Amino acid sequence: MNMVLEVDAIHTYYGKSHILDGVSLKVGEGELVALLGRNGAGKTTTMRSIMGLTPPRQGRIRLFGQEMTGASPYRVASMGVGYVPEGRKIFGHLSVHENLLVARETKGPWTIDAVYKLFPRLHERRTSKGGRLSGGEQEMLAIARALLLNPKLLILDEPSQGLAPIIVQEVMRTVGRMKDEGISVLLVEQNAFLALQLADRAYVLGEGEIVYDGSAAELSADTERMEQLAGVAHAA
Repeated sequence: MNMVLEVDAIHTYYGKSHILDGVSLKVGEGELVALLGRNGAGKTTTMRSIMGLTPPRQGRIRLFGQEMTGASPYRVASMGVGYVPEGRKIFGHLSVHENLLVARETKGPWTIDAVYKLFPRLHERRTSKGGRLSGGEQEMLAIARALLLNPKLLILDEPSQGLAPIIVQEVMRTVGRMKDEGISVLLVEQNAFLALQLADRAYVLGEGEIVYDGSAAELSADTERMEQLAGVAHAA
C-alpha cells in the first residue's frame, strides 16, 4: 500500500512543555485511520505538527513520499491536504457562500455545486452568516470548505464535538463517504465508538505517546481496553 502520510518519531513542544514524545503514525492510500485519546493526550498537537502550524523539533513528516518536516501550512495544503480544525474556524461575518468562495478551489470533482449537493442544508442557508449557523451546519461548512481543495488526504479534528447525536451520525456518514470517494482520512475523535466503526486502523495517544497501534475492529471489540485507552464510554 502506498503511504500518503508518514509521521516518524516526532517530538513537539509548546515553549518548554514537551507535548509529543516520539509519536509515529501512518495513513495509507484510501485508508481511514482514527486517532483517539483523552483530552490533553496530544491529538490536536499531532494535527498541528502535521499541518506545519506547530512544527516538531525532532522527527520527520513525509507526505506522498516527500519530506515535509517543518514545511509551512500553505505548502502542506498545496500538496493536497485538507484540514478541518477543532472549533471549525469558519468566518462568522461571511455568508455560507462567501466562506466557500474564500477556499482555494482546485481542479477535481469537488466544486461548490458538488458540496451543496452533499450538504443541501448549506445550499438552503447559503446567504446566512456563518456565525448564525448551528454547530452541525458549521461543521458541514468546514468540511465543505476543505473538500474544495479536492484533497488526497483529509484531516478532521474532533468533527463531532458539541453536536447533537443525530447530527453526529450525519457528519460521520459524510466522513465515511469521503473514504468511499477514495480520499484518505485521518480522523481525530473523542467518540471512539463511532470513529472505530468507520476506521480501518486506529492509534491511541496517551500523554503524548502512542499506546495502541492496530486494527480498529480489534480495538472496538475489546470494550474494556477501548475505554481504558481512549477514556471514552461506549457512546451512542
